[in-house]
Amino acid sequence: MNNIITLKKLEKYFFITKESLDMVNPAFDETRLENAEDFFDMASRYYSDAKFFFDKEDYVNAFAALNYSHGWLDAGARIGLFKVKDSRLFTVDDE
Repeated sequence: MNNIITLKKLEKYFFITKESLDMVNPAFDETRLENAEDFFDMASRYYSDAKFFFDKEDYVNAFAALNYSHGWLDAGARIGLFKVKDSRLFTVDDE
């Protein structure tokens, strides 16, 4: 079993999570704006943490923080806080 987080794979996950952050940022559900902003804030903070860990060469915690970041985004998309229709990045139906 391969237990090594490669830099190439980690960079890929940084790219995917950043793409997801950028996609949901203008797509908040205006009727639940406070909740959408809260979910986005948590995702952004975990993304920032991931960059911090990456810079410290703590790749395991960087990977974990990226997963939390994307998890907040995906959960927000799934419950409709973010108006996104991209099944490649989120567990939602495509348009």
